[in-house]
Amino acid sequence: MWKRDENVRPTAGREAPVPASQTVSPAAPVGRGSELEGRRQMDAKDVVNIGKSIVVKGELFGSEDLTIEGQVEGKIELRDHVLTIGPHGRIKAEVFAKAVVVLGEVSGNITASEKVDIRDNGTVDGNIITPRVAIAEGAQFRGSVDMQRKPEAPNAPDAKKPEAPKAPDIKPAAPASAGTKS
Repeated sequence: MWKRDENVRPTAGREAPVPASQTVSPAAPVGRGSELEGRRQMDAKDVVNIGKSIVVKGELFGSEDLTIEGQVEGKIELRDHVLTIGPHGRIKAEVFAKAVVVLGEVSGNITASEKVDIRDNGTVDGNIITPRVAIAEGAQFRGSVDMQRKPEAPNAPDAKKPEAPKAPDIKPAAPASAGTKS
């Protein structure tokens, strides 16, 4: 039996047309609950992909999550975002990110502000600096791990550190006279 929903779904290698009712012009007003606002929130969570056939040599900086399936040599810096090295990803770089998930191969040091996760077939050859590390069974790791946490801020901004006890006030004794006057 024919169902309209099945006919609208995209098939492999072909995109379904977007009905005019779902398109939003960039100049459309943004209001609470509007479709454009919802799309912007979804876009904020989008992940950029570097495909299997892509080779990058140099420095890679970004302000969004990134998945690498290709090869990168140099430096990767995503300080506030998640970097995922896919199963086909091959990285020879210094990595700086909020979180790093390794499914492929990384040769180089990894610094993450939150966590490094090496999954079953992932390989890391380098040092890791992060407060949390997860290494799955079947993963390969050669290097060192530094799990020092960042110093925590005081609970209240007005909180004062307790003062150290003061040393007792000791006055030096008066010098004793060595003898009498002659």
